[in-house]
Amino acid sequence: MSATAAPAKPSPAVIDSVKGFVADHGGAATAVLQPIGRAGVRITLVGKDGILGDRVVDDLATAKALIVDGLSETEHWDRELTSVVTPAPGHWAKMAGWVARQKRFPSARNEE
Repeated sequence: MSATAAPAKPSPAVIDSVKGFVADHGGAATAVLQPIGRAGVRITLVGKDGILGDRVVDDLATAKALIVDGLSETEHWDRELTSVVTPAPGHWAKMAGWVARQKRFPSARNEE
């Protein structure tokens, strides 16, 4: 075993999907790199048009290697970036999953 790790290289499928996202959403995007523990690093993509996308990779080195032409990198959400975000129609329902399809909800526990 060597003491140095091999350089991080994202899979061609991930690279193609990020390039496709950038091309489909105005030719420019910002990638917010967010470590999520053992699962790796979540890369949230914010297109020039404000549409969101995301990918998860194994580590921060791989995430940084994924920065392609037209993609800028940040490690935090700021006012300027969040003001651009415009979720696609249906995004909230997709993220809520089964909860979004409920017709009846239980009463809140702190209400009488």
